[in-house]
Amino acid sequence: MILYGILSTIIFLMLLPIIYVIRACKGKFLYGWKEKFGFFKSKKFNGKVVMFHGVSVGEIIALENLIKKTRETFPDIKIVVTTGTKTGQDIAHKKYDNIADLVTYFPFDIPLSVNGFLNKIKPDIVFIAETEIWPNFAHLCYKKGVKLFIINGRISDSTFNSYKIIKPFFKYIFKFYTGIFTQSKIDNYKMIELGANPNTTECMGNLKFDVKRVDSNFELGQQGFRIILAGSTHHEENELILKAFKNLQSEFSDIKLLIAPRHLNRVENIVELSKKYDLKFGLRSKDDKFTDNDIIILDTLGELSKIYTICNFAFIGGSFNKTGGHNPLEAAVYEKPTISGPSIHNFRDIYGILDRCDAGKVVKTPVELEAYMKKLLSDNEFYKCACTDCKTVFEAQKGALDFVIKKINENL
Repeated sequence: MILYGILSTIIFLMLLPIIYVIRACKGKFLYGWKEKFGFFKSKKFNGKVVMFHGVSVGEIIALENLIKKTRETFPDIKIVVTTGTKTGQDIAHKKYDNIADLVTYFPFDIPLSVNGFLNKIKPDIVFIAETEIWPNFAHLCYKKGVKLFIINGRISDSTFNSYKIIKPFFKYIFKFYTGIFTQSKIDNYKMIELGANPNTTECMGNLKFDVKRVDSNFELGQQGFRIILAGSTHHEENELILKAFKNLQSEFSDIKLLIAPRHLNRVENIVELSKKYDLKFGLRSKDDKFTDNDIIILDTLGELSKIYTICNFAFIGGSFNKTGGHNPLEAAVYEKPTISGPSIHNFRDIYGILDRCDAGKVVKTPVELEAYMKKLLSDNEFYKCACTDCKTVFEAQKGALDFVIKKINENL
């Protein structure tokens, strides 16, 4: 590892100016570079320190319930949260400034930076979310007696095939890890195949499925109707969903649409589109009901995640543009099947699980969207199976949070 450390440092320092120029030309910069080099102020922590790392937004959000549960379960420990990107850092500060004792950047994987970081933080346990493998960081944690874990681990088929080419290298690096805990049995197999210790590599489930039902009692006059919910829709998706609904309404007279724009400044756009398609609309803010309207526009804040409970199935927006989709689990937790467009990169791993059954469907075009909505409305047995699949998926994935809390308790 000494030779690797020297070579990685030389290569990194040679490439850094080039990386900086490329990012600067794209209007991006090396945010947090001082912290990533290990040059940051940190108060000395007394007692045990547990560190959680999520490279960017998706991982940081996935860690939310775990970090909150850790604070609740172990009130006396110090919690450090790190990220690798500026967007991840912004979200981490927003979510954890009042929970964590420190939010900062993960160090560059060169010995100088990692040493500086570990000497200041002095963590007892480090949890790396998903699968970021940093050889120098892993080696120096091992040397300093820091217990290092991968949690919520996953590895794609393409990455797995690439890593197999240098399997001896990964087998050597994996010996520095105290434990590797994966999202699925398939991921577990892949890690062991790459050289992870089978005695300390376990399937824990997926932290992202730790979504809680919220007791709610919405009265929108929905009794006797089947409700389609279009959640977190973006501008171009509003017409897409209203057009599909209008077409389906001619065949299914008992359906209603609840549409929740991602941004409330799009409410007026939905109003105009409703008029265009000759659809009667009401507003949630005015307590309008489905009994008098074809559509209710959710023009209030903070209700979407709770109101999924009244729908029959949901279209998840941000998936027919470049947004990358929004979280389908907010609907699936209530046993409501979901449909999304092809842009789902923010939640690709979740859809990979949902799409293996009928809990969630990814469609490529507006035509496929309407066809799948029609299938859910016309095929009652298929719809019931899809609802059951939602429940089955959550049952298969539950327990991930408690699994990690138990590991913290065992290793502190």
